[in-house]
Amino acid sequence: MDRKQLLLKRLDAIGQSLANTEEALLLLGVGSVGAELNRLDAYSDLDFFVIVKPGCAPMFIDHLDWLDDVHPLAYQFRNTVDGWKIMFEDGIYGEFAVFDEIKLREVPCYGGRIVWQRPSYRHQIPTLEQPAPVNRPDVLDFPLNEAVTNIYVGLCRYARGEKMSAKTFIETYAMGQIISTLHLHKEEQACDLDPYSSDRRVEARFPGFDLQLGEMLLGYNNVPQSAIRMLSYIENIYPVNTKLSQEIRALAEQLGAV
Repeated sequence: MDRKQLLLKRLDAIGQSLANTEEALLLLGVGSVGAELNRLDAYSDLDFFVIVKPGCAPMFIDHLDWLDDVHPLAYQFRNTVDGWKIMFEDGIYGEFAVFDEIKLREVPCYGGRIVWQRPSYRHQIPTLEQPAPVNRPDVLDFPLNEAVTNIYVGLCRYARGEKMSAKTFIETYAMGQIISTLHLHKEEQACDLDPYSSDRRVEARFPGFDLQLGEMLLGYNNVPQSAIRMLSYIENIYPVNTKLSQEIRALAEQLGAV
């Protein structure tokens, strides 16, 4: 049995375990084990919601025997008031939350798939449309000006010895802004968009951009070099302010960039 089949079989087994209780009503798979099964691969994990009768959520959240009965748990970490991150002994990883039936309408079930449902449970499951990506601008002005100023501030922090903060400003904040604009100046391949993170599946959406990423993201000890290469990339697609560009290049060179 390959990994994808094992993941789906494990989720089905969780549904059967829930069926053995009187309080569970519904098991929803989300993400790549939800409606987007086309994304399921050997590196996917189990993301799911459990819906239970009013007042019964604590018995499923506080005691994970309903999961341990399916397959022994090797790791469990309660990361929210409603759920856990887990790993089974065979290496299958998952994240889940448990909600009372009353809270179901508040659960963002984007792309949810019913894995198991108690036959007597007749309430309609809310199916919400996937939200528009939160960071997908229509023009270059704001994101690329933000990126350039992130680069400048990052270099200033590098100069005073705050190298980790500098790396974050340049290789995370500025790069995030650049990635958010790729659809405006590169051909985008059809691919499922993550509404919360523009860097998800960027390699599949923009083939070949990974080579440029490798040239711009050079790591903790090479932040000034990253800054120069990132600035050059931006200048090829947008008219960067001359004074700001000059100041960035002078500072990066002062810090050892070539």
